[in-house]
Amino acid sequence: MEVAVLKSSGEATSKKVNLSDSVFAIEPNDHAIYLDVKSYLANQRQGTHKSKQRNEISGSSKKLKKQKGTGGARAGNIKNPQFKGGGRVFGPVPRDYSFKLNKKVKDLARKSALSYKAKDNSIAILEDFNFDAPKTKQFVALLKALSVADKKTLFVLAEANKNVVLSGRNIENSKITTADQINTFDVMNADNIIFVESSISKVENLLNKE
Repeated sequence: MEVAVLKSSGEATSKKVNLSDSVFAIEPNDHAIYLDVKSYLANQRQGTHKSKQRNEISGSSKKLKKQKGTGGARAGNIKNPQFKGGGRVFGPVPRDYSFKLNKKVKDLARKSALSYKAKDNSIAILEDFNFDAPKTKQFVALLKALSVADKKTLFVLAEANKNVVLSGRNIENSKITTADQINTFDVMNADNIIFVESSISKVENLLNKE
């Protein structure tokens, strides 16, 4: 699959990049995508939720009333879960939600996601560029030139670029990542993916590695 390389002005150059079929044109595996996205979202959870159980509530342990003869139900102490302010039964406790996913499954998921985007013509290749200084206005102008200013966009750089990252980090619906950090969730969540020309080979080498 050949894709024309674009200038920062949005115009096409005479260059074209041939995308690897083994990464951008495989038969997508929906279940692998599901597992990888589920794993990514689970890893984002802090798992710090906590409610106090009966043994952690501050209060007297004295029996509230005698066992029989009151005409009401039996009652223990004030920390009983049935009473207001009592401990919670089976409440949430801190836990780790993350789970392991095999590397081959993760690679298959990323290839599947990229293949979906390539099939939808949602992938563009941009000439390597750099900003002399962090300028949000320049990054906004770049998005407008590429006609993606009003869409969710994922920029994939070959390597970390401080000026570019600082220029685009506060822009809504725009995310910047590097070739070695690309993940299935970001790919599927974006309407358009803009690859910097030098990042393509790095992504292909990463996902074709045995």
